[in-house]
Amino acid sequence: MTDQQRPKSVIVIFGATGDLAKRKLFPSIYRLYQNGKISEDFAVIGLARRPWTNDTFRENVEISIEETVSPATDLEEFSSHFYYQSFDVTEPSSYNGLNELLNELEGTYQTEGNRIFYLAMAPEYFGSIANNLRKYGLKETEGWTRLVIEKPFGHDLKSAKELNNQIREAFNEDQIYRIDHYLGKEMVQNIEVIRFANGIFEHLWNNRFISNIQITSSESLGVEERARYYDHSGAARDMVQNHMLQMVALLAMEPPINLTTDEIRSEKIKVLRALRNLTEDEVDENFVRGQYGPGVIRRRNVNGYREEAEELAYSQTETFVAGKVMIDNYRWAGVPFYIRTGKRLAEKATHIVVEFKDIPMNLYYEDQKKNPNLLVISIQPNEGITLFLNAKKSGHGSAAQPIQLSYNNEGVNGINTPEAYEKLLFDCMQGDTTNFTHWDEVANSWEYIDSILETWANREPDFPNYNSGSMGPDEADKLLEKDGFHWWPITDVIK
Repeated sequence: MTDQQRPKSVIVIFGATGDLAKRKLFPSIYRLYQNGKISEDFAVIGLARRPWTNDTFRENVEISIEETVSPATDLEEFSSHFYYQSFDVTEPSSYNGLNELLNELEGTYQTEGNRIFYLAMAPEYFGSIANNLRKYGLKETEGWTRLVIEKPFGHDLKSAKELNNQIREAFNEDQIYRIDHYLGKEMVQNIEVIRFANGIFEHLWNNRFISNIQITSSESLGVEERARYYDHSGAARDMVQNHMLQMVALLAMEPPINLTTDEIRSEKIKVLRALRNLTEDEVDENFVRGQYGPGVIRRRNVNGYREEAEELAYSQTETFVAGKVMIDNYRWAGVPFYIRTGKRLAEKATHIVVEFKDIPMNLYYEDQKKNPNLLVISIQPNEGITLFLNAKKSGHGSAAQPIQLSYNNEGVNGINTPEAYEKLLFDCMQGDTTNFTHWDEVANSWEYIDSILETWANREPDFPNYNSGSMGPDEADKLLEKDGFHWWPITDVIK
């Protein structure tokens, strides 16, 4: 990569003493630096309330990298690019001081006026920060200016629109980068390639040949230190509105005219617009929510959700969602997309199972037990693709048994899959918004989720309704059984 291709910029991180910056942002910037993806001409300004010095900040940056990246070299040289400023987002003098520091560092590092403002803090501050950046002249430079926003983007469609209107007063849509870290994952990005670069799949990728698609994103952890945030959010807002529906859109989209950002987004938006909105009765019939109770995970007793923190004692927030999503367009009419996500489940895993329709009469099954062809895309913890086929059993007779054709990223020499945030930060520096969510995607996702949340708000849940260490409530299994399907167990599809 030539010096001209290595982006130059000053990255300003609001909330630089928080968990996201420590676990994801600092190590990701370091890996970009270590791999020669960014120029030596960069600086990072950390902003937060704590009265830290540059040295304190740099020490914390180095510690976070040593805990995440191995081996960590040139740390002192790397951390010398980091600067800290104690900051109050509501105080005008803070923005004036930030502007002075930005101008100084742009002179020192010759970053050509390129600025990234990364809002790694509570979403209620997004609008006011964006407008103060405009008001105090911080977004007016000779280079480019980009605003990176973490989820959640609103609490429902109404609040999302209000937030978007606030931000759009200060920044244009093409300057706003809404992060969905699932879109930075290697195998999520691989969905398009698997589909559109392989005739064996794309010719069959429709309701004539696919019976159902299942998307599972399970976590074995509970809410940990995020109890207050999570109780305000719940699984539907935290996972379904963004990550799960984004994967549905990638799986269901039509082939784009070309691989430009606008064309890919256009096809994803068409899918989200085609999601079948649900009446209250249809929500009850097609969606299941749950909350974990006590249980056993890896031979360790764990608490239920309501025992995780004092304020959760009577909580009615869901920690599990399973649903049947229908897409009303020509390609997918009649094909259910089943989604499930939850905390304190048996395993930590994210995978997609595409179940192909069986042939009308198979002469080679024993005891009429059918083994449909499956395409499994494993996103985490093991990245790879597995195709389940049927072949003759060894020995006498002609009975068929399932065999697996597998490709695993971890088995390839030299592959070091970049962390999702690393890839997304680099995309942002390059001005590539393909793997960031456009406002139209956000709005259509909220419109779909709002009808579900409104129905649930009028229903008293019977929580807790699944044990920690299970795969969710029994109703989630019945959701598929009434259609003649079943969830493919994690242990069956990830080996």
